[in-house]
Amino acid sequence: METREIKRAIISLSDKTGVAELAKYLENKGIEIFSTGGTFKLMKENGVNVKEITELTGFPEMMDGRIKTLNPKVHGGILAVRDNPEHMKQAQENGVGMIDMLVVNLYPFEKTVANPDVSLEDAIENIDIGGPTMIRSAGKNYRYVTIITDPADYGKFIDEYDRLGGTSLEFRQELARKVFARTAKYDAAISEYLEKTLADKVKKTVVLENGKILRYGENSHQKGILFPDGVSEGTLANAEMINGKEMSYNNYMDAQAALDTVLEFDEPAAVVIKHLNPCGASTGKNLRDAIEKAWFSDPISAMGSVVAFNREFDMDTLRFFRGDEVKHLSFTVENDKLISSEIKRKFIEVIIAPSFSADALEYITKKKNFENVRVLKIDLEASKKAKDFNLKRIDGGYLYQTTDDELFSKFETVTKKEFDGDMKKLAEFSYKCCKHTKSNAIVLCRRTPTGYQVLGMGAGQPNRVDSLRKLAVTKARENLEYEHRTLELDMPFEDYFRKIISEDTVLASDAFFPFDDTVRTAAAYGIKYIIQPGGSQNDPDSIAACDELDIAMIFAGNRHFRH
Repeated sequence: METREIKRAIISLSDKTGVAELAKYLENKGIEIFSTGGTFKLMKENGVNVKEITELTGFPEMMDGRIKTLNPKVHGGILAVRDNPEHMKQAQENGVGMIDMLVVNLYPFEKTVANPDVSLEDAIENIDIGGPTMIRSAGKNYRYVTIITDPADYGKFIDEYDRLGGTSLEFRQELARKVFARTAKYDAAISEYLEKTLADKVKKTVVLENGKILRYGENSHQKGILFPDGVSEGTLANAEMINGKEMSYNNYMDAQAALDTVLEFDEPAAVVIKHLNPCGASTGKNLRDAIEKAWFSDPISAMGSVVAFNREFDMDTLRFFRGDEVKHLSFTVENDKLISSEIKRKFIEVIIAPSFSADALEYITKKKNFENVRVLKIDLEASKKAKDFNLKRIDGGYLYQTTDDELFSKFETVTKKEFDGDMKKLAEFSYKCCKHTKSNAIVLCRRTPTGYQVLGMGAGQPNRVDSLRKLAVTKARENLEYEHRTLELDMPFEDYFRKIISEDTVLASDAFFPFDDTVRTAAAYGIKYIIQPGGSQNDPDSIAACDELDIAMIFAGNRHFRH
């Protein structure tokens, strides 16, 4: 096991969490402690018998603290191979005593440069030199030296030392691995900052570690691994799993799409995702209202979906899913009509929400009909802050891009016909849903008495006219026909369809119209409101067609392709 007793330690910390307690433990074990600067002062204030590093080195701290531990009496004591007689002879001849333990973490460079107002001078001063040098030395010589860089390991160290009277080789190896993972990230952060600041270049270093093997990848013959970044607590990769089976690769992909979409909305919202597309989305007076409308945006696709919410998931919302109190329907298509049949419960893969009420949580975790539903608690604000960049692998290289975090660059009505206030809000809702739909995307959204709802969408088509006429309108017609039949309305269906489509619906397109055919196709179905980015050389033709056909159109400026 190669257990190593500790007789001498150096403690030098930026993050001083828990150091007083650890130092007192070391002191009680008869371990001699040396320290620097603020760490020395803190331990002294807590009654720890600690010596300044200058007593070890014989040199004062110099140059505003830039030189503290860069000394042979430090690094010789760390790096000496104890089983090498020549090393030990040279150490004795030069008055170098062995150092058996380091407790060191680094200047907070990443936190410093995260401040957008940081000066170059402040950033430079937060580049640690002595710290990385010491921990790398200790990591290299892990056979003999214990190196702790993470306060989370203090308790584990104490348990091990109490049990063994020293540290095991296995534990020292684990700590050494952490050292080089830490210095790799630290140096990468410095390099990225200096490339950007000094040369106006983009450099990204992606470190993948602590991978969690998934059951398989996108398909069963592929391997899948999740690599959490270890820092973004409350985000999807680090979410609290409240209930259910292990998440799959596809679960994570759909969950991210659901989360990205629901984060667009401030009002109570529900999003239903199937194969990365928001087949259902709605806002409402509460989550129950929102999920009912979102589900019926596409009740066929909703089965087996991932569902996300932006409010606390309560018991009323849960009743929509559970197998009692509420009538549950499955849908098929016969003769171009939705046909419903009753089932025991709605099948869903994943539920995502920022919190869960106590009664909903109790039901989810104890009732059998929820045992296979994956339920994740997500920190919405942390998720927003975690969005940084997207990286995709291609043969021989990578594609990098920043996140699509700007919905509009303008919001301009370019036609004679105007949008009233509520239709402008619907246009914004529609554009948010369209932004998260695979291109070429056309999304039809309607207003309801309590919010807004996806009515039909066309995704992933080679051209947007087909997205409109073959998919979005077909789905909207299907949904409205079922609604008309269920409500037993006296109005003929075609009149009802035209009324909803012309008075309460906005068409959103993720990219510009290259020709006026999309406008004219939309007009044939009665659509009177359109939002699209604009930017085509043929924009005047589309605007003229709108004016001719009494259609209002907004140019949003930003395109939102999603491949």
